[in-house]
Parts: sequence; structure tokens; C-alpha cells
Amino acid sequence: MASVNSGQLMRWRSERVIFLAILASAGVVLAGCGSNNGTSGGSSTGTTSGTSTTGTAAGSRADVIIDGSSTVEPLMSAISEEFTKTNSSISPSVGTSGTGGGFKKFVAGEIDISNASRPITPEEAEQAKAKGIEYIEIPIAFDGLTIVVNPKNTWAKDLTIAELKMMWEEGSKVSNWKEVRSGFPDKPLKLYGAGTDSGTFDYFTEAVNGKSKSSRADYQASEDDNTLVQGVSGDEGALGYFGFSYYEDNKEIVAAVAVDGGKGPVTPSFDTIQNGTYSPLSRPLFIYVNKKSLESKPGIEEMVKYIFAAGSDTILKEAGFVPLPQAAKDLVLKRLAERKTGTLFHGAEPGLKIEDILSREKG
Repeated sequence: MASVNSGQLMRWRSERVIFLAILASAGVVLAGCGSNNGTSGGSSTGTTSGTSTTGTAAGSRADVIIDGSSTVEPLMSAISEEFTKTNSSISPSVGTSGTGGGFKKFVAGEIDISNASRPITPEEAEQAKAKGIEYIEIPIAFDGLTIVVNPKNTWAKDLTIAELKMMWEEGSKVSNWKEVRSGFPDKPLKLYGAGTDSGTFDYFTEAVNGKSKSSRADYQASEDDNTLVQGVSGDEGALGYFGFSYYEDNKEIVAAVAVDGGKGPVTPSFDTIQNGTYSPLSRPLFIYVNKKSLESKPGIEEMVKYIFAAGSDTILKEAGFVPLPQAAKDLVLKRLAERKTGTLFHGAEPGLKIEDILSREKG
């Protein structure tokens, strides 16, 4: 599998169309896999990935509708684009309605795959069951929710989970850095974070505040992580959070804060996120595949396998995502092959090893 230039990947995140044109002109093709998060954006990007190459006429390709998390969207768009260069059986399109918005469409049977930055909730699972929607839960990569500050912030090199909770918990009135820790300066604190329909919001509030969706409301919220980056980079007293990949793309204009989850401060990195020491803010990212779609549109299974193909780790890392360890990949592919439906991840303790969760599978 060919390596993709990391600079191209960073440009692609904010200028996807330009990135795809660069890829096409450069002729970068991945090897095939073989045969066997304020308010929700609420809209679809309508990005259709790939063009028919050989074998199947464009009119006979199966449309595959993907929607959901804005965090997962860049990865699934890249996978879809590259997969369709060598496989003409499906025509994927990827939208960004946020994790919650994607699940609303998924449980209604409107889409084939739901991108998610958190596990499906019991309420969403019940809605799917009521509609006769069976699904396969596929963790595809790791992410680390990254706490960021303005580069001019020289005092908050690390923060404890208790200090983050003090800032973010429901009813918090903390508005100045001097209220967070003795010795911090007398500077206004302005918070930036994910919108309330975002899976990033759900995971952050559960990991930091102890309850999903429990948060103060007086912060600058956006489903667009680029908006959060710009907000923090333009305000010396700002603090925000978003996925590690967005930090990787913008680390020259925002600074990551080491997080102390009880065992000392740990800075987010590919290694600390994958091995779980960046706790409790390491999290798996998911796709949820409609079982009926999987059976009726065979190209979907090949595309899912493509995520775990030899060499794909390079693509994930250059895009700012953390690959699963091989043991987890093997368990995921076994789950896919055996068509195991339902969720294993709801209620899983933040920071728990993904292999341990997947090993709960019965049969």
C-alpha cells in the first residue's frame, strides 16, 4: 500500500475537494483487500467518492449512503475514495450530520453506515430494533480527545480531570484562570467545545463530568472542529477540546495540554492513545453497518475490510488517527465475518482496552 503525503492529508481535511484532486493527479492508489458532535450540522456533504474504473458500468453500482460523525468523516471519505479506485461495485457518499444526527438517520433505515465517535445508546438501539434494523458495530481506529489552549498560555501545561470538571460541569461559573488553580494568572477563561449532538460532546462529558451530556451551557459550541481551532488560536485565555487528528493538523497554532487522570500528566500522542495511558480521554471511533445493506451490497464488506488492510496504518496515522492493535483488528474482522450484531461498547468504562471489550463476544 502506497504512502500518502502527510501534507496532502492535512490540506484535504479542510479542503477535501482539492485534496482528492491532488490524489487523482498523483495517481496514489492503495492496495486492495481481496474478495473475501451547540447544534448539529444536520446536513450532508453529499461527497460522492470515486469513479467507476473497470468491469461495472456506473449505472449498475450500488449507492452506499454514509453519514454521522464529523470526526470520522475525513477517514471514511478517504477510505471510500481510495477503495472505489480499484472496486467499481459500490458508489459511496459521505455526509456529516454529527454522531447523533447520523444515528437518527440510521435507525430510520435511511443510511447504510453510520459514522460515530461514541457507541450507540440504549435508546438508539431500541429505535433500531423497533424498525427492524440489525447492525454490526465496527471500531475502526482510536482517537484521543485533546485539550488545547492558546500558544501564549504558558501556565496550563497540564490539568487534572478534577480541574477540567471544575471548568465544564453543569452549573459551573468558573470564568477566570485564577479560579482553576492557585498560581494561575488573573485572566478571563473562555471555553470552546463540541455541539450537543456530537459524539465528542457525549464522550467528553462522560469522561470528565461523570455523566454523558451533563455540561455547562455557556461555552462556544460548534460541530465544526475548524471553528474551535480558530477560536482557541485567537484567544489567549481560551481552552477547548476536539479530536487528536485536528490537533495534529493545527499544532502550530494551538497547544496540547497534558491530562492527569490520576497517574500523573500524560500528553496525547499516537503511542499514549493506543496503549491507553492517555486516560480517560482515549476513545475508539466506530462505523455501524446495517446488516441488510451488508448482505445486499457486497462491496460494503470489502470496503470495511479495506480499513484494516496491510499498510492502512500509514494512511490512518498520516490523517491523524491511531490504528487499532493487531489483536483488536483480528477480533473486529471475526465479528464482521460472523455477522455478530448489537453493541459491546455501550457502558464500557472510558480507557478500557479495546481487546478486552471485543473479547466479551459470545460464541
